[in-house]
Amino acid sequence: MKKLLLALALVLPVFSAEVSIPSFSILNKPLKIKGLKPGDQVKIDGRESPVPSSWGFHRVEVLRQGKRIKEGKFLALPGLFTLLPPAIAILLALLTRDVFLSLFLGIFTSSLLLNFLNPVKAFLRSLDRYVIKALLSPEKLSIVLFTLLLGAMVGVMSKSGGIEGIVQALARRVRSPKTTQLYTWLLGIFIFFDDYTNTLIVGNTMRPLADRWKVSREKLAYIVDSTAAPVASVALISTWIGFEVSLIGEGFRHVGLSMDPYMVFLRTLPIRFYVIFALFFGFLIIITGREFGPMLRAERRARQGKLLRDGAIPLAEFEIGPLLPPPHIPKRWINGLIPILAVIAVTFSGIYITGMNSAGQIPPGPLLKKIGLIFSSGDSFRSLLWGSLSGFAVALAMAVGQKLLRIREAMKAGVDGMKAMLTAVIILSLAWALSETLMELRTGDYLASSLSGRLDPRLLPAAVFLISALISFSTGTSWGTMSIVYPLVIPLAYSLARGTPHFEKVLVAVVASVLSGAVFGDHCSPISDTTIMSSMASSCDHVDHVKTQIPYAITVAVFSLLFGVIPYSFSLPYFLTISLEALALTVFLMAVGKKV
Repeated sequence: MKKLLLALALVLPVFSAEVSIPSFSILNKPLKIKGLKPGDQVKIDGRESPVPSSWGFHRVEVLRQGKRIKEGKFLALPGLFTLLPPAIAILLALLTRDVFLSLFLGIFTSSLLLNFLNPVKAFLRSLDRYVIKALLSPEKLSIVLFTLLLGAMVGVMSKSGGIEGIVQALARRVRSPKTTQLYTWLLGIFIFFDDYTNTLIVGNTMRPLADRWKVSREKLAYIVDSTAAPVASVALISTWIGFEVSLIGEGFRHVGLSMDPYMVFLRTLPIRFYVIFALFFGFLIIITGREFGPMLRAERRARQGKLLRDGAIPLAEFEIGPLLPPPHIPKRWINGLIPILAVIAVTFSGIYITGMNSAGQIPPGPLLKKIGLIFSSGDSFRSLLWGSLSGFAVALAMAVGQKLLRIREAMKAGVDGMKAMLTAVIILSLAWALSETLMELRTGDYLASSLSGRLDPRLLPAAVFLISALISFSTGTSWGTMSIVYPLVIPLAYSLARGTPHFEKVLVAVVASVLSGAVFGDHCSPISDTTIMSSMASSCDHVDHVKTQIPYAITVAVFSLLFGVIPYSFSLPYFLTISLEALALTVFLMAVGKKV
């Protein structure tokens, strides 16, 4: 038997489980084969070249020490084809308002390219591979459970009168649609440590009050969305820090820079022009009471009592019979506030504790850097789960402990709250699956390599902002965009600006522009997770939220480029760029915006 096995091993090719051949490649780009070792040879159609040079199907062989260890086939097409799936999903979502079908067709198109243009296989793989693969990620599952548990908490709070109690308590201070929006904006700034927590808590808490004062669901979703990621991305203590610092540090190591990535991160904070002015513009619109574009029409409609347009389909609906409190239940604000504070406190503490455990021995240095290191090492996804579970448990205990609801009624309210989140969870899962397929197609790599080229180093930050925005808009993820762009643009900035007197300034501005562009593209994208969650938390039609938010996001982006990024890169003093942009946005709004 042993001799037979030995003979087979000598005669048959040895196929290595470590080597993985992709089913799709971009034309004239090296085929990305995982598991290759130094000295391995790649042959395409018998040629000793890892680069496909013609359209269509190709046969590939991997040889190690002259022996074939892996073979397969792949489809090679021009990189432009990788833009088809996100283009189909985004355009159909905007045209048909059917987000489910649009996202699925985007996934199917990707699957078609990744499965040798076989429509039957592509249809089946859309679900059993790509959707399942997206949900198998522990981070994604954590977000799903966090969303469902937060929905359960809101369901119990609503049924026990806690939500209505908060509305009644705030109503004593809120006297108009303007103050309602201002309190929503302030609450969005206050919950600064995580954008998912921010989105779901602010939207769910302020929605009943916004309804009372006839603020449109679109406007509420805009305020929620325009504070969540921007404030979390610039906060000195947040779940974003570790991810950003690690990517910056990896880019520096790649080019041999000895600069401290955390200190560079701190230097980027004041020059993240889009992020800063997204917050400023939201505040400016609220204070002036002026709107323009689709948002103006939505707000005027809402003041007449129609919070949603005719035919709108909100992503979550908490104003349904099963979640409305019975008339005899006292409406106590404390039953709404305490569970929310429990979520915030437990999540915040969880990030700190897991960060302390992961960081190990903290080196001496400034206190701010130590705290940043702790939070950058924290497990935000696990902490979010702890926080939402604690909030649900506290809401349950308060409702049952005060005999407002029986345990069975409270649990049913929790399940009904989860049901209200189900539509959004499905859309979120489809958006993640589309993002997974775009990673396999290397859409982001194609965009980044196509749009980058030689230019004046001082124009590089503006170019990087636009590249990041386009990738983020196409893929629906700001974190994924940073993962793609940072390793590409840091070496590019190093090679273009090295040796020039403005090297450090350009490098820091480029690092800042990656995140600013990623947040801008994320704000505009219908397939972005935070955009979807903002629609869900505000109980808004998702496409309506996107259509009303895009004009505001584009306005801030254009002014940030013209009065912020470009002048700063050409050495205009910082205080002057900030002042110019603030003034320009104010003048624009006063000229174009109209009173509701």
